[in-house]
Amino acid sequence: MNTVLTANKRQKGRQSSLTQLRQNGAIPGVVYGFQMESTAITLDARVFAKLLAAHGTKSVFQLDVDGKRINAVLSEVQRCALKGNIKHVDFKSINMSEELEVEIPVTVIGDAIGVADGGFLLQPNREVRIKVKPTEIPETIEIDVTNVAMGTSLYVGDIRQQFSFEILQEDDYTLVTITPPSAENVQEDDTVDDTPEVIEATGKNTSEPEA
Repeated sequence: MNTVLTANKRQKGRQSSLTQLRQNGAIPGVVYGFQMESTAITLDARVFAKLLAAHGTKSVFQLDVDGKRINAVLSEVQRCALKGNIKHVDFKSINMSEELEVEIPVTVIGDAIGVADGGFLLQPNREVRIKVKPTEIPETIEIDVTNVAMGTSLYVGDIRQQFSFEILQEDDYTLVTITPPSAENVQEDDTVDDTPEVIEATGKNTSEPEA
């Protein structure tokens, strides 16, 4: 999905200038790549945040940079570590007729039989890198884990043929694994010694004090 986003050229300046831009509701950024030199830009922070929430980071954006339309994808989004708000964005301009490489999240669907048997589902890798046409970039890759049993895994090699695009990871790249439950630490009760008590015969009456 192409998403039109208005951007303005800016002069590369000092950190204080970038701080002022952010305080005025703008996001500094840069666009580079196909048939263009690296260009510093600014975006409306509220508009960009709204588009990002609606279409995600994998969309193809049409950047309108001072009237020039540029097809681009997000290369990097920098956020404030404390507040989480966007500080800076990098766009990469692309050729719409050529495939590009992108990271796509993996979504698990189905109820694994291994989980029904008491196992735990783990996703050691939550993204795959694919090569795809810009107009065909999926939001996510869905993998069905219904038949994944206890102690087994699902690999890229198991799902590669399900998609029309190329998955760049090797066949043994693990997507899902079902592990058995760990052994429970059973707290043992205090041991009861049920061995009969042996009383030594002394020939003495222990109920009376010894002289």
